[in-house]
Amino acid sequence: MGAYILRRLLLIVPTLFGIMVINFALTQFVPGGPIEQVLARLEGQGDVFQTVAGGGDAGGDIATAGQADERYVGSRGLPPEFIADLERQFGFDKPPLERFLNMMWNYVRFDFGESYFRSISVVDLVKEKMPVSISLGLWSTLIAYLVSIPLGIRKAVRDGSSFDTWTSGAIIVAYAIPGFLFAILLLVLFAGGSYWQWFPLRGLTSDNWDSLSIWGKVVDYFWHIALPVLASTISAFATLTLLTKNSFLEEIRKQYVMTARAKGLTEARVLYGHVFRNAMLIVIASFPSVFVSVFFGGSLIIETIFSLDGLGRLGFEAAVARDYPVIFGTLFVFGLLGLVMGILSDLMYVWIDPRIDFGTRG
Repeated sequence: MGAYILRRLLLIVPTLFGIMVINFALTQFVPGGPIEQVLARLEGQGDVFQTVAGGGDAGGDIATAGQADERYVGSRGLPPEFIADLERQFGFDKPPLERFLNMMWNYVRFDFGESYFRSISVVDLVKEKMPVSISLGLWSTLIAYLVSIPLGIRKAVRDGSSFDTWTSGAIIVAYAIPGFLFAILLLVLFAGGSYWQWFPLRGLTSDNWDSLSIWGKVVDYFWHIALPVLASTISAFATLTLLTKNSFLEEIRKQYVMTARAKGLTEARVLYGHVFRNAMLIVIASFPSVFVSVFFGGSLIIETIFSLDGLGRLGFEAAVARDYPVIFGTLFVFGLLGLVMGILSDLMYVWIDPRIDFGTRG
């Protein structure tokens, strides 16, 4: 098993490198880079050169405006020296290969640089947004598992009954409802839309958070995240419930279950002493990867509807603004953690079922 883990760890390097190469190459062909974003913003300020450079000969600037670099949309009206200075600041005065190698060397040392447009380091920016993503990802995953596993087991035991029928219908309806539509419905019903105002409309905490007691902070925190977590969980538990049910049904019909029942074991002992470990192998072992996907994926729509500033909105805004340090820095970290979580998922398989040995695979 140790050799298998070592191989997987070594494979992280070329895999992560390939991810970064592909994404870096794609950005070279996407129009509207960070320099164009800056130029577009500055040209909307009127006398750009005077605003940026702090004065100077406006007539001379206008005379040289026609010589501005035509590579950038909106560069007309700006002196070429200003554009060249922007290129140096952003590092675009170097060839793409040199920029990529410098970026990877910095990332290996966990130096992710500073955001182009926020004047804050990428690490601090991610830390600032992380509480929202942790809240949505952690509680959504836990609730999905706590509801889905017991419900799936009960549906498997009572397969074909009226309980199984109406719960399947409810699950299908929940799965069919888009998360954003359910989020809007929750706001309308319970956040002061048209009916009751039981929950806050926005934010992760109240304005008087610092003045609350410890118990008051706990209550206020769960009061704020109740609706966003419910909206992000509604469709997730449907797949997990059906997966649990099908896994149990497959195991219940096997010979060893009939043998255990023939020995006089109680139904609870058969289900939870023999069937559970085998049936839950796929469901439980996939917990790390499920959590990572929910946590790092971040629901942009849910965060927007509930006015939560998390990693989902951060990624979207960085992509729109072409904030490359944020895009590539978060991609590197999240890609690395995703690959590590894949190894942890394999270890959980072995922990749940010791009969599995990845080290013996050819």
